[in-house]
Amino acid sequence: MKNILITGASGGIGSEIARKFASLGFRVLMVYNKNKAAIDKLSDELSAITDVAVYQCDLTNEQAVKAMVADIIARFKRIDCLVNCAGVAQIKQIQDVSEQDFDFVFNNNVKSAVFVLKYVVPKMVSDKAGKIVNISSMWGKVGASMESIYSASKGAINSLTLSLAKELGPSNITVNAVCPGLIDTKMNDNLSKKDKKAIIDETPLNRIGTPKDVANIVEFLLSEQANFITGQIITVDGGLTL
Repeated sequence: MKNILITGASGGIGSEIARKFASLGFRVLMVYNKNKAAIDKLSDELSAITDVAVYQCDLTNEQAVKAMVADIIARFKRIDCLVNCAGVAQIKQIQDVSEQDFDFVFNNNVKSAVFVLKYVVPKMVSDKAGKIVNISSMWGKVGASMESIYSASKGAINSLTLSLAKELGPSNITVNAVCPGLIDTKMNDNLSKKDKKAIIDETPLNRIGTPKDVANIVEFLLSEQANFITGQIITVDGGLTL
């Protein structure tokens, strides 16, 4: 049985990725920080079809991440696939961004991913096998007004992905990023119906994306069919950023 580690598994996209890989027969190792009710419900759902393990972890705490990964490897021997899905959003004009705002976004979106990679990668290198997908955002590619810090953090994830693809390729590890567009999750609840309609009207496929749309491309990138694909930043936005 293959093991997949998914951070941010209690969120809309993370939970759908967990469902996808549970249905494929993976052992699903799910990481959450605060939303215990959501992760407990998801764990109960997925435990009926596969092996599941749940970890509570503040991914901005390096020692906590180190201990979590060590426990996973001790219990399950290896991590075949990693999906870095944990993240936060923020809407503010640049002149209103405080140091605390900046740290909050970059700690949760970038530092957390770096810490997870730091402790997961060595075992993959040792095994000469592994597949990694980082969940980014379309705004990391084209930027978003009023979301400059969020966009910058996702741009960092894209650059991290490109660098690691080169660094880890010789160890037979693929590293790719998926950049969702407007996806129907709680993260976008701050948008009004008018704002959502405006985005839909600009989207060639004329709809909002679903978590399943994102989970499907993650499935492909972590499959044997994608063995020769690495260092790609794939946008899932219905054509909005064309």
